[in-house]
Amino acid sequence: MLRVEQLEIRRGQQVVLSGIDLQLRPGEVLGVLGPNGAGKSTLLAAMTGELLASAGQVTLDQRALDAWSGPERARRLAVLPQSSSLNFAFRVEEVVAMGRLPHDSGRVRDAQIVQQALQAADAAHLAGRSYLALSGGERQRVHLARVLAQLWPGGEGQILLLDEPTSMLDPLHQHTCLQAVRRLAESGAAVLVILHDLNLAARYCDRLLLLEQGRAHALGTPAEVLRAEPLQAVFGLEVLVQTHPERGHPLIVAR
Repeated sequence: MLRVEQLEIRRGQQVVLSGIDLQLRPGEVLGVLGPNGAGKSTLLAAMTGELLASAGQVTLDQRALDAWSGPERARRLAVLPQSSSLNFAFRVEEVVAMGRLPHDSGRVRDAQIVQQALQAADAAHLAGRSYLALSGGERQRVHLARVLAQLWPGGEGQILLLDEPTSMLDPLHQHTCLQAVRRLAESGAAVLVILHDLNLAARYCDRLLLLEQGRAHALGTPAEVLRAEPLQAVFGLEVLVQTHPERGHPLIVAR
């Protein structure tokens, strides 16, 4: 799977990530938390090969990322960046179908997968519309469907990386998005998701990485990471940590 070992990233003379060790696990959702500037998006960019490591390495199945061909890697690894933009009036189905480009599964099967991915992202009703006519939240759901289609139907060996996928979504669709991500993980895929909402992270993630100034402050289960002391140390936020009355995961309340 995807592994990060002693990763360091520099921008000029500034070290923006240092000493990061991380391994994604099949069937798991790993959440990445931290304040603005903590290095969350930089970590994701390094894990996709967009940024080269100053030290350490990122490997997929014990092979360096750059040793994989583009199509070969795209069949295993899908990425939803923080912002995705298109300036052409593609139909929604055409945008989602871009996720099928690395595959050779045929037009009929691809059309079926596009419809299934749109349904998973609660965007099936947008079919037939121009991408440019959609709201920001609708566009975000279409791009979620695109990366789901790229890995559909999921399974062990596949990896999904998402950078703040809920940032433009209303509360209902924040849960819809993460439920779709959770189902992909249940198929055996490994998922990493950057989030700002601590309670969403507590509900949907199996493990959490808490970053502070480019370093790992904590890595563990939500119950281990989402405690008052580390949250105040990293975010400067005083919180009460309670137990969700129905689900049992941590429930974060600002004081």
